[in-house]
Amino acid sequence: MFNIALNTFKEIVRNKFLYMILFFGFIFIIFSLSLGQLTLGDDNKIIVDFGLSMIEIFWLIWVLFVWSQLLFNEIEWKTIFLILSKPINRYEFIIWKFLGFTGTISLIVLVQSLLFLWVLLIKDIEITRYIVMSLVFTFFKLEILLALVFFFSTFVSTIITILVTIMIYLASHSFSAILDLAVRLKNEWLQIFIKGLELLFPPMEALNIKDVIGTFQNFWIKYFVFNSFYAIMYIIVIMYFTILIFNRKKFEN
Repeated sequence: MFNIALNTFKEIVRNKFLYMILFFGFIFIIFSLSLGQLTLGDDNKIIVDFGLSMIEIFWLIWVLFVWSQLLFNEIEWKTIFLILSKPINRYEFIIWKFLGFTGTISLIVLVQSLLFLWVLLIKDIEITRYIVMSLVFTFFKLEILLALVFFFSTFVSTIITILVTIMIYLASHSFSAILDLAVRLKNEWLQIFIKGLELLFPPMEALNIKDVIGTFQNFWIKYFVFNSFYAIMYIIVIMYFTILIFNRKKFEN
């Protein structure tokens, strides 16, 4: 079973799109070295915000466009029949596929995070716990997106998977603004509906702390632990439903 994760890792590493994203990610982080001199305002905050945003955006694109094609390619090339014909359960196939992709994300995010922290050291910017926390939260956000892509890939096409996941990603960052609008409208039922709807969406907004780095807002270890646990539980729930659907999926030779 470990071979499934290992082969997934190798398959992703051989993907040319990965190297293109990795190249541009490194270029944009290095570009942040001179970014502070090209803009007005707090140079340190601009560099930190830009670097963290680039790490998240580039790997968001990679997760969406690489994994959303992997399962479809295995079905189209009929390699999935060879795998499932072996003494392996379908849930094991999904779990080890997910772990293989997670290993790749972990390695590359670690490398790019170290490069980003190196840039901060060069610019003599203090590496606070909030910056490290934001990098960890970025990893959880990518893992949530990966779980969502797994989920939708089991029953809809690649294009729909990408579009729906992007919409969920954007909506999950906007609930405070939507709730604020409902409060302004003084509509209590709308507020209750929005709060209930928010529970169905991933906690992207809670994991998005890069915008407040350098401000007077403080986050304690309890906030980090709670939201990390929330993210992990959300991933587990999504993967559970993914396995349920995949177990009932019929493949035609």
